[in-house]
Amino acid sequence: MFRIGYHVSSSGGYLAMGRRAVRRGANTFAYFTRNPRGGAVKALDEKDISDFRSYCEENGVEQIVAHAPYTLNPCAEKENVRVFAKMVLTEDLGRMEYTPGQFYNFHPGSHVGQGMKKGIETIAALLNRVMWPEMRTTVLFETMAGKGSEVGGSFEEIRELLDRVVLGDKTGVCVDTCHVWDAGYDIENDLDGVLREFDRVIGLDRLKAVHLNNSQSPRGARKDRHAKLTEGKISLEAFARIINHPALMDMPFILETPNDEDGYEKEIAMLKEMFDKVASNS
Repeated sequence: MFRIGYHVSSSGGYLAMGRRAVRRGANTFAYFTRNPRGGAVKALDEKDISDFRSYCEENGVEQIVAHAPYTLNPCAEKENVRVFAKMVLTEDLGRMEYTPGQFYNFHPGSHVGQGMKKGIETIAALLNRVMWPEMRTTVLFETMAGKGSEVGGSFEEIRELLDRVVLGDKTGVCVDTCHVWDAGYDIENDLDGVLREFDRVIGLDRLKAVHLNNSQSPRGARKDRHAKLTEGKISLEAFARIINHPALMDMPFILETPNDEDGYEKEIAMLKEMFDKVASNS
């Protein structure tokens, strides 16, 4: 089943998010666990969550992808920023247990001049403190564009992070198409080659979700500037190949393009048509 969705607003609670996604034609979605630029979070409403889970089952919504706030930086140089990261991760993973079996995606962070080795060690050490064997959430490292001191701009860096997490069976990867393009991976002209490299370095079994974003920048620019699917440097045909690739087609695809709700609805409809067209010809 083709699973396509977008980053919905989390206002109004879980049931409101589910309804918002379905109204736009989505059968999966992502949401920020709290204000993406802040740290506050509202108390959970267990009835809202129960209603949401029933609604998702009735409407075929599967495998939602929670997203940590952008302010999260587990490998920051400043101790107060690392303390904040530990608090957020601890709270978020605890709250995720109310919607078991889902994904929790986050940007690994920026080492801010401490060096890549130190950054990777610090991120993994924090995850080893906040994850526990009975948890029912899979934590995803997002591939990054490699700008500045970002961790995760190469498959090798992601692999080292995965290797250092003790509960490796509860971790995975979310590939962001804008990010890997900006990091230098040619997903337009050599998608098979990129996936072979991912499999060689990380293993395709660790790939759990895909963020669909075009890029304003040429390949290898390391800038991370998202664009709508029809407006960036990556061709629309490349996105058709991505969503229909045998190694990817069963994963949740999440749009993070710079759109309003109507724009997401149009992109979802366009992608469904791309998928159905290939499926009908196979």
